[in-house]
Amino acid sequence: MSFMEKMGSMMRRPGEDAVPKDEVPWWMKYLGRGLGTVGGGIAIFLGIWNCLSILGGNISCLISGMWQMVAGFTVIVIEAPCCCLFIDFVQTLSEWVDKRPYWNRAAFYCGIAIPSFLLCIGASSFFGSGLIFATGVIYGMMSLGKKGSREDMAAMASPTGVVTHGGPTGGTAYGPPQDATLMEDPDIWRPT
Repeated sequence: MSFMEKMGSMMRRPGEDAVPKDEVPWWMKYLGRGLGTVGGGIAIFLGIWNCLSILGGNISCLISGMWQMVAGFTVIVIEAPCCCLFIDFVQTLSEWVDKRPYWNRAAFYCGIAIPSFLLCIGASSFFGSGLIFATGVIYGMMSLGKKGSREDMAAMASPTGVVTHGGPTGGTAYGPPQDATLMEDPDIWRPT
């Protein structure tokens, strides 16, 4: 067992399968969790900063700050339930969200990030809500899944849907090989 496998088994959540069910890279999962946790904390702090704008009489920024604090707390509850052990339903909620598809989480995070910025357009709203929105984008990328192989991509791009490979040069039935340069093709550089 390698060092990374040992670390992965130590970092695994309770009740999580040892074998992943999807083909999302491990670094992308940790990036989503880390960005959600750190971004939620920063969103809470910047939401408090937005709430201080009530001193200037700006009601929409007060509402924006409260929305941003609730959104940041929600993201922390979902992504890092260990930070909220004092609330009894947090672990259940986090496990329920983990069973959902990634696109659900992406749509939810992007949806709760937008109203705060629309209510009070400013740097603190942009940065705090932007981190939550970026977490949603990461989960959206995770929902797209693994990229297809080169052969699958070529088959999807071809007009018939089938790509036949040529002879020893590696070209396809639709043209020269992709790694051929202009100098290797005499029909292109020969004067007419």
